[in-house]
Amino acid sequence: MTRAEFLEAIQRNPFNRILLERLPALALPDCWLVSGSLFQTVWNTRTGQRPDLHIKDYDVFYFDADTSYAAEDRAIRRAAELFADLGVMVELRNQARVHLWYEEKFGAPYPPLSRATDGIDRFLMHNAQVGIRANADATEIYAPRGFDDIFHMIVRPNRTANFLPDKYREKALRWKEHWPELTILPA
Repeated sequence: MTRAEFLEAIQRNPFNRILLERLPALALPDCWLVSGSLFQTVWNTRTGQRPDLHIKDYDVFYFDADTSYAAEDRAIRRAAELFADLGVMVELRNQARVHLWYEEKFGAPYPPLSRATDGIDRFLMHNAQVGIRANADATEIYAPRGFDDIFHMIVRPNRTANFLPDKYREKALRWKEHWPELTILPA
C-alpha cells in the first residue's frame, strides 16, 4: 500500500475527512488524527464494509507543554463542541501529559514524550502506529512502520517499553470479531 492509496482509503470514511478539515480550527500544537479510525477504515474498505463501521472512537493526539489538567480539559471541551454534530466519539489527549497518569491506569511507568508522534510510536501494535494531520500547506502522514501490516491486515506486537501483552491480546481479539480476515501474531 502506497502513501497515496492509504490517504485515498482513509478519506472514504466521512468522519476522517471532516475531522481533518476541522482539526486546524482547534489551533492545538502538533495535532494528529491517529490509529484506529485510520487503519480500521482501511480494513473496512479491504473487506467490503462501510468505511466507518466498527470504529469505536476517533483519537486525536497533540503535544502542548502546558501539562495541566485544566489546559487539556479546555482543549477537550473545545473539541467536543467542534465535533458535536458528528455523533461520533472523539478522544483528544495531550501526549505531554501521558506520563502523569499512565502508571496509575496501567500499572507500568511511561517515560515523558517530546512530541505527539512519540505517542504513536508507543501503540501496542505496528498497524496502529499511524497518524495524519492536515494544515494549509499539505497533508502529512506519520507511519514509522509503513502500511504493509495495515494493508495485509496483520496485527503485530510493538514491544516497546510499555508493551502490555494482556492489552494487546484483548484489542486483537476484539478486532478479530469485526475483521475475521486478520492475522494476529503472538504477543
